[in-house]
Amino acid sequence: MLIDEYDTLLLDLDGVVYLGRQAVPHAAESLERAAGRVRLAYVTNNASRSPAAIAEHLTHLGVPATAEDVVTSAQAAARLIAERVPPGAPVLVVGGTGLRMAVRAQGLRPVTVAADEPVAVVQGIAPDLSYGLLSEGALAVRRGAWFVAANGDATMPTARGELPGNGAMVRVIAAATGVEPVYAGKPAPPLHRESMIRTGSERPLVVGDRLDTDIEGATNAGVDSLLVLTGVATPRELLTAAPAHRPTYVAEDLSALHRPYPKERQGWRAGWSDGRLHLEGDGEWIEGLRTACEAAWKTVGGGRMDEDALKPALETLRV
Repeated sequence: MLIDEYDTLLLDLDGVVYLGRQAVPHAAESLERAAGRVRLAYVTNNASRSPAAIAEHLTHLGVPATAEDVVTSAQAAARLIAERVPPGAPVLVVGGTGLRMAVRAQGLRPVTVAADEPVAVVQGIAPDLSYGLLSEGALAVRRGAWFVAANGDATMPTARGELPGNGAMVRVIAAATGVEPVYAGKPAPPLHRESMIRTGSERPLVVGDRLDTDIEGATNAGVDSLLVLTGVATPRELLTAAPAHRPTYVAEDLSALHRPYPKERQGWRAGWSDGRLHLEGDGEWIEGLRTACEAAWKTVGGGRMDEDALKPALETLRV
C-alpha cells in the first residue's frame, strides 16, 4: 500500500479533506483507516481559525484529529516573527482569531492599530477582514514594521467555487506601501519547518491539491508528494507543470493511500504524432493521466509542455 512507505502524512485541508463545511468524498474513511498506521498532521495555509477549531470541524466530519495534529501558516508566521523580535513585542494582526492566538502563543502581543508601534505586521485571511484593519497594517508597514504574510494563495477552494485567498488580499498592503511581504506558508520553508518540529517526522508524504503551494513546498523540502484531484489542480495544469510542480504520485482522492501505487502504467500507451501527445487504452482514466504525465514530463525535461500539444490526450481522457 502507498501509505506503508511513510511515517507521517502532511495533509493539506482545503480541497483535500474538505471543501467548506463538507468533507471531500472518501476523505473521512481513508483517514480513519490511516490513523494508527501513520501520524496524521493537517497542514494548512489557512490562518483564519485556531487549531482547536479546525480539529473540531474535522471531528464533526468523521476525520480523526486533535488540536495537536493541526499545523497552520499562522503558527509558522508567528514563530518566524518571534525568532526575530523581543518577547512581548507588539505585532499588528491583519487577520482572524487563529492568527491572533498564534501570535500570543509565541509570547508576542497582538495589536490592531499602527499607533501601538508594532514591530511587525502579519496578515492572514479572515472572512470579516475590514478596510480599517488593512489601513492600519499599511500605516505600520510604511513606518517600518516587518511585513509577514501567512500565505500567498491567490484563491481558496470552497463548495461554492474558488474565492479570493490571502495572496489576493495581501496585494492591498503591498500595493499601498510598495513593500512585499515575507511568506510563511507553503511553498515557502517556514510552514514545512513548523510541521517537522511538531511531528518529528522522518519519512513524510505531503498530500495536497495545489501545484504551486503543496507540491512546490514538498519539492523545496526534498520530500515525496501526492496530488489529489479533489481541489484546485486540473489535469491540464498537471500535464503542463514545471519541474517544481510535478508530484511523486497522482490520484483521484485519498482512497489511493490504501492501494498499491503501480510502478508501471497499466492499460494505457502514450505516443507522439505531429508534435502532439496521443493516448491509447481502456483502463482507469487516472492511469491514463499518469501515463500522459510521464510522457509529457520526459519530453520537456526541465521545461513546460505547450497546451496545444496535449489536446489529443486530454480529449481521450475527456477532461
